[in-house]
This record gives sequence, C-alpha cells and structure tokens, in this order.
Amino acid sequence: MTSTQDASPHVPAAGSLAAAPGPEWWRTAVIYQIYPRSFADSNGDGLGDLPGITSRLGALAELGVDAIWLSPFMVSPQNDAGYDVADYCDVDPIFGTLGDFDAMLATAHGLGIRVIVDLVPNHSSDQHRWFQEALAAAPGSPERARYIFRDGRGEHGELPPNNWESVFGGPQWDRVSEPDSTPGQWYLHIFDSSQPDFDWTSPEVREEFRRILRFWLDRGVDGFRVDVAHGLIKKEGLPDYTPPADGDSMGGDDDDVPYWGQPGVHEIYRDWHEVLAAYDGDRALCAEAWLPTPDKTALWVRPDEMHQAFNFPYAMTDWEAPALREVITESLRAFPAVGAPATWVLSNHDVIRHASRLALTGESPQGEGIGPLSPTQPIPGLGLRRARAASTVMLALPGSAYLYQGEELGLPEVVDIPDAARQDPTWFRTNHEKYGRDGCRVPIPWEAAAPAYGFNETGASWLPQPAEWAEHARDVEARDPRSTLSLYRRLLSERRAHGLGAAPFAWLEGYSDDVLAFRVGDVTVIANAGSAPVELPAGGILISSEPFEGRMLPTDTAVWLARD
Repeated sequence: MTSTQDASPHVPAAGSLAAAPGPEWWRTAVIYQIYPRSFADSNGDGLGDLPGITSRLGALAELGVDAIWLSPFMVSPQNDAGYDVADYCDVDPIFGTLGDFDAMLATAHGLGIRVIVDLVPNHSSDQHRWFQEALAAAPGSPERARYIFRDGRGEHGELPPNNWESVFGGPQWDRVSEPDSTPGQWYLHIFDSSQPDFDWTSPEVREEFRRILRFWLDRGVDGFRVDVAHGLIKKEGLPDYTPPADGDSMGGDDDDVPYWGQPGVHEIYRDWHEVLAAYDGDRALCAEAWLPTPDKTALWVRPDEMHQAFNFPYAMTDWEAPALREVITESLRAFPAVGAPATWVLSNHDVIRHASRLALTGESPQGEGIGPLSPTQPIPGLGLRRARAASTVMLALPGSAYLYQGEELGLPEVVDIPDAARQDPTWFRTNHEKYGRDGCRVPIPWEAAAPAYGFNETGASWLPQPAEWAEHARDVEARDPRSTLSLYRRLLSERRAHGLGAAPFAWLEGYSDDVLAFRVGDVTVIANAGSAPVELPAGGILISSEPFEGRMLPTDTAVWLARD
C-alpha cells in the first residue's frame, strides 16, 4: 500500500544552502569503502580477508576517515563476489571467522573508526537453506512463498512469466524442475540466476531480516549499507517492461520501472529504522538506491526511514561545471528538505574508477565496464588530473562523503585484464559482450617492491595486478608530497579542521559557466573545468589539486582558499 508519506516532499527554493543540523556522526562522516577480497590478504591465498583488513586499519586512521564500509564477507558461494549470500549470520571461511570480525571491529573502534557492513536483502544465494527448501517443496507452499515463484506462460508453462531482462544479461526468470523431475515453476532473479529474489510481501522474510539486523547490531556494528535498496518490492501483477536500449540497468534514468523504486519499499525501511533506533550510538542505514533525481533519492531518507542514500546522480555526472552545479544545488536542496545530509561519492565497486571515467573517449553505460577492445577508452593523464580536482570539490561539500579503496592512490580502471581471468557475472551472461566490473576490483597496492605490491606475501592475486601498480603503491605515494595520497590526507585534515561537513554553503557569482565557485564555511572553493586559466580571488591557497604558480588557476584544477 502506498502511504501518504510516499508523496514527493515539499522542498524550499534554492539559495544559500546548509547541511541539515544534528550531532549524529553520519551527517558529516567520510566513509571509506573496503572491498574485502581486494584490500589486504593475510594468508597469501590471493583473496583479501578480515585479518588483512585489521592489519591495515592504521593506514586508514592516518588517512583520516571516520568510518569504513565493508562489502559482503558473509557465507557465500561467491558467484557474485559475495553479493549472493548463503548465510547472513556468519563469515565466509575465505574471509576468516566471526572471531576475526570481532577483532577487526574492536581494532577499528579503538582507532576511532566506525564500521558499516553490507546487507543484501533483495536476494539470497541459491545455496541458501531457504531456497533449497523451496526447490524441494511444492508450488504454493510456505517455502516457496519466501521467494518469487510463478507459473510460466504458454500452453505448458514453457514461457517465462514476463519479459523482464536481468541486470547481468539474459532473462530474469529461470525454470525449476519439480521434485518429480517435471518442468515446473519459474523463479525471479533481477541479477544472476544464482541470486533468487526474496518475496518481501512475506511476513517470514521481514521477520528474518529483523533477526539479521539485530545479530550484527548486537556485535557492535555502527550501521548497514543496504544493497539494491530500491529493488525489494515489485509492481503488483509483474507487468511486462522493456527498458530503453541505452538506459541505466539499475534504474537510475527511468521513473517507472516495475522492479525499481516501488512505493512499498518505504514501509520496510520504516520498520528497520525502528530496529536500529532501539540501539545506542546513532546506528545508520545507507541506501544503494539508483534513482533518476535527488528528489527521488531523498524519499529514502525521510526522518523515519534511512539515514543516508548514495547520491548516484552526482556520481554519474561528467566533469562539466554546469551539470555539476545543477546536481550539487539540487542535492543541497532535496536532502536537507527532508532533514537528511547530502551524500557525495565518485567511485565504488560497481562503477568505472573516476580516475578513468572522467576522461573517457566516449560513452560507457553503467555496469558494462571497459576492456581492451572497448570503443571507449580512458585518457590516463587527463583522467587522474580531473579525478584529483573532482575529489577536491567533493570533499569540500557539506554532508557525508564516501571514498572507494584505492581512489586515494589515484588508481585507474584496469582495462587489460585477460579474458580468462575475468570473473564478473556480466562477462559470462552477455557472452563476453560486456566486460563488467572487474576493472575497478583489482587488489590495491601497498608496497612497490613487495610480492603482489604488498597485498600479501606470496604474490597471489585473484585478479591480476598491472605493472603500473608499483607507481601507485601506498609506500611510494606516502613519501611524495605531490601524490594523490598526500592530497587526500590534506583534504580530509582541512575538511575536519574547518568543519566543512556541517558548514553553510553558498555559490559565488561572477564566474564563467566552466567554473565551479562556492563558499563553504570559511573556505572558498574554485574549480576550473574549462579550457583556459581562471583568475583566483583573494585568499591564501590552503590546498590545490595540482601544483601551479601565480594566481591563474589552470584547467582541470581545483583549490581551497582561506578567507582573508
């Protein structure tokens, strides 16, 4: 049922804008995403693990982040790198044990770093006990009611129930063999066939996830990043739907997709909000919800729902000043209008790293990735320069910011992964037509001269690391005051010193369309996305994304200025 609360919120006109007030840590936090299999490997098997994370937390404390978000580490057959969960309340042995998790959590908290874990409620693994029970049960049984099973179309049910296409390619439906071996019902999977979707109209599903939330909250986690938060409810009747040929597979450019952004999801998150509110410490929910506009995204973070939602319209905006000005303005209007902070993000485990994405020679739709034969290729030097400028802008904005592991090293997308090494389901389900997301998931470099660049001591790596990783290794960049790592350290230090996460924001007038110019608190930010140098206003330079002489700001460069 659609609640009256699900209507679009009234939002005030833009003007001088400010982040929503409030003392909660998540309103201003800089949160660092760890992709566990690619962060640090303690046992040398080529896969990162929880003890590896624990061993490297000191580096994140030095960087200056407030929290970490861990992509899934729960029990899984790893058909989709852990986003196919078989047991939500245990650690997969490839990552360690619950004891290892508790040790990691304690170490993080000891360093003043909060911990957010990934939760995948849209679907489970087909190896989950519930799905195996559903396969063994009859149509119409309580076991099948936990998932979305339907009879097929056609004279003998030989056609899928509708025409929906999987995000990973191919149909969203697979047909099962019934216990007597006859062809039977079909089950829905928005993603891979090994990831059957839960039926969130089931009270049993809802109660099970309350239990899962409490399991991790009782261990002391500070919140949850909710995977595919906009996908849990499907439109009644499951009507046919054909997406635009060049559309965003996750629904970020379409207002009416029957399996994305349905109003019923809000009831679920109001319930979850109550679960978290029973715990001390400002526990937080963050939505991965790919929606067309900041106003649509803001519906997920009204006061009785989630606390944050990823700002994907911002993440997907090109390095173009007018487009960035528009999405920043809209974000700082829409999110505070419902009492929530704006969030900012440029890279994650699902998108082309922004050190490559901001300088592509052509379009690359979300989720398709780029490889050696792609018609679209990154321009390396230009991409890093723009990425550094974009990060300098992002980390000045009021609200909360998310970083993806390795972006503080300026890591580019790895384009030349051998075909035989690729592991993303997209690569296989599209018959090798789309490269998928492996290029942003390659294990990160720590030490230039060590095996696997310090990822472990054996040199093993689940995805091959490129030779140029040596120049991006943390030990190399830590010694270079002009490195991307040094830039990020300064940005986070000055962001905290000037209280930018909760500071008032206002645009500055008098600049060309190619320039972003704004004041946040006592800092002035100027970013030149044009083709000619721009004269800077008065004020000492606190930080510059690139070194330069004089008062003319070069192209693809951003600065923070101290107010005179």
